[in-house]
Amino acid sequence: MAVIKLMVEGGNMTPGPAVAQQLGPMGVNMGKVISDVNEATQEFKGVTLPVHLTVNADTKEVTIKVLSPPTSELIKKELGIEKASGARLKQRVGNFAVEQVISVAKAKHDSMLSNDFMATIKSVIGTCQALGVLIENKETKEIMQDINEGKFAEEISAKKTDVDSEKRKALDDYFATIAEKQEAVKKEEDAEKAAEEEKKAANAVAPEATPEAKK
Repeated sequence: MAVIKLMVEGGNMTPGPAVAQQLGPMGVNMGKVISDVNEATQEFKGVTLPVHLTVNADTKEVTIKVLSPPTSELIKKELGIEKASGARLKQRVGNFAVEQVISVAKAKHDSMLSNDFMATIKSVIGTCQALGVLIENKETKEIMQDINEGKFAEEISAKKTDVDSEKRKALDDYFATIAEKQEAVKKEEDAEKAAEEEKKAANAVAPEATPEAKK
């Protein structure tokens, strides 16, 4: 038995060079394998996740095992974004409800080493921090303190994942103000950078003063 490990986009695996290089020598029906993988990963459409293919060299039968996507990919799917913040301390990319944290934790829990669901919750919160994601309008350190004090004990105990529409709107409205401020700061920084580069360029082409001019 040969095991081929791939990272594919859910519901959208394609016969690219990397796939062909690994599956081609196996003599399997590549088109069928790709179709079967896309069907098996349909629920993770748009999310990059690991897939293991076990190939029987004699029968050419392929067994597909879909593994849990990385926590970061699940968070980005919840937010509906493709990229996270490249500067998490300055740039925020979204505002999670605690129910969304629970949803991601439920998707990851079976693949985690710990049997403690709270440990999975805290792991997800740590990834939110790394990506630049607010939770309940707060920084992750504040949310962690709230959780430790039992503020969201009821939601976590019930593993609630549905976000009330009114709450969702409030979270989105709050983040909209954050995004506006971030955009204003970015424009200001870009303007300052452009002015500085223009100044450097002007100095670089300015003629050197003559000895007479220096006197």
